[in-house]
Amino acid sequence: MRELDAGTMVDDRYRIVARLGSGGMADVYCADDTQLGRRVALKILYGRFAEDDEFVERFRREASHAAGLQHQHVVSVYDRGEWDSTSYIAMEFVDGRTLKQIIQAEAPIEPLRAIDIVTQVLRAARFAHKRGIIHRDLKPHNVIVEESPAGPHAKVTDFGIARAGASDMTQTGSIMGTAQYLSPEQAQGHPVTPQSDLYSVGIVLYEMLTAKLPFEGESAVTIALKQVNEPPVPPGQLNPDVPGPLEDVILRALAKDPADRFADADEFIAALEAARVQIVDGTAPPATATTAFAAVPEEAAVYPAPLVDEDPVAREERRWPWALLVALLAAGVIVGLALLLGGGKKVKVANVVGVQSAIAAARLHDDGFAVSSETATSPKPRGQVIGQNPVGGTRLKEGATVSLTVSGGLGSKQVPLVEDLGRNAARKKLTDAGFEVGKDVLRTSDTVVKNHVISSSPPGGTPLDVGSTIVLVVSAGPERVDIPAVVNKPEDEASATLRDAGFEVDVIDKESADKDPGTVLLQAPAAGGQAPKGSTIHITVAREPETVLIPDVTGENSSDAVSALSGAGFRVKTRSKEVDGPEGDDVVLTQSPTGGGDKKAKRSSEVTITVGRFTPALDPEGTDTTTTTPPAETTPTTTTPPATTVPTP
Repeated sequence: MRELDAGTMVDDRYRIVARLGSGGMADVYCADDTQLGRRVALKILYGRFAEDDEFVERFRREASHAAGLQHQHVVSVYDRGEWDSTSYIAMEFVDGRTLKQIIQAEAPIEPLRAIDIVTQVLRAARFAHKRGIIHRDLKPHNVIVEESPAGPHAKVTDFGIARAGASDMTQTGSIMGTAQYLSPEQAQGHPVTPQSDLYSVGIVLYEMLTAKLPFEGESAVTIALKQVNEPPVPPGQLNPDVPGPLEDVILRALAKDPADRFADADEFIAALEAARVQIVDGTAPPATATTAFAAVPEEAAVYPAPLVDEDPVAREERRWPWALLVALLAAGVIVGLALLLGGGKKVKVANVVGVQSAIAAARLHDDGFAVSSETATSPKPRGQVIGQNPVGGTRLKEGATVSLTVSGGLGSKQVPLVEDLGRNAARKKLTDAGFEVGKDVLRTSDTVVKNHVISSSPPGGTPLDVGSTIVLVVSAGPERVDIPAVVNKPEDEASATLRDAGFEVDVIDKESADKDPGTVLLQAPAAGGQAPKGSTIHITVAREPETVLIPDVTGENSSDAVSALSGAGFRVKTRSKEVDGPEGDDVVLTQSPTGGGDKKAKRSSEVTITVGRFTPALDPEGTDTTTTTPPAETTPTTTTPPATTVPTP
């Protein structure tokens, strides 16, 4: 099929916006759903596959399986249909980058961010596994990451080769997937299990932390053989910054034998959370690194090259190595069976007690036995073989039946809601419900009280086998931040500085004659330390004293006295008193309260001054007389009122 132009209508409903890329069997377009008014990702099967019944069936199976996976970390499938002699699927459009693009741009990725993203991928896998669906092709190309203020949000897409149950899959179908992320059992054409997906996730985590894939080669067959036969280089040898506990998690996920890997996605998640605790606490030992990171070839940081659209013919030609691998494996099985049948020898029954039932059945089938099973209540993990008949080591003819007793667990319950409970109360609630509780993960929180639960993994309401382990994320209280120095700064500037750092401010007033009013005298806690974000810093600010010294103004002229007292903050009341001579005119005779020394009074209180007033005597002859005080700088001139004329009798 030719590339669709923008504006093309698919099935009279989906208007093409732009081409997003291509996969192994389909082109993917961004399109607008004109009926529901939403944007979708439209996957359209290549025309050359539209006539291949097997490919069409796989394509349809993707729609039916994925449509049933409604989960926050799974890309939703909305619709499927037929158009222009081919098939299409309409899916949720996620506005983000593929994890492969992030790895190419940013790897090696910081461990805590890698844990966050991979944990979300595992939650998607867990959701699918509990519904009998195995992805079979988990790789960073099939994970889309949206960035938000709350952190990365991952969604898994492309369940095109997923299948339900353990039957009706061709040998070719059982190994479909990308070689670099393929589990050993897939590479050998054996039946896949949930542990196959966990192996692929382990490789994704390895690549995120080292910027390099553990197994590479010139062809898909070469890589597949390495997956089967070669151990991975420990990631700490490629990047010494990989914490030891995280390296242990990766190497367990990459165990060749599925039985040696994590039992399920929950156990994988719990191991990652335990590693996170040690990393956050600073107790995680380093990985055992023997090769410096600088010694890694320069091209490792950008391996593999950015994705480009692949030529369809070249992609088709590269399918033959897979067919060759399958043929070789099948031939080996046929030869082995022929030898067994020809010789008539009995085959030794493997001991599969303690192994997951799907893996046990696959192993026994490979040895030529038929398998029957029954489920029994048991404290052992659900799906684990707890008994077999005949026991391991017994020799049976090929084709005989081995009966397995499989644990059904103790039943399942919904994980209790424990958010906002105290950590001890939450632990008791979970253990009373029959769950184990792992080591708590501490995280800072501005909203959840210290030592109370922020969340649980799995979250409350999730159906989970009784006896499974729950990890609690517990508040360590608000983040602790550095306390800035604000002493000697103006109050407004100091308050703004502290609030910008995340603190509340409490202002305490203190009288000070030494510092300008409004200057910060003290702060508590002191600068240089740390305090919880949102806590209160107390600052002591200089204020004008409430009581001030009283100037002694006796002997001063009235204007100077009033000026001195007003300047000190007092209200002045003036009284007059007659004096006998001009030398006492306009001079402060007394003041109340008295001043001088250390005598103080409340600011704005009243000081009363008594000022001398001289009135000259009248001339007995009745002559007008004017008396003027001697000129002086500090003594105002006083003029007597006009003289009174007395008539002569």
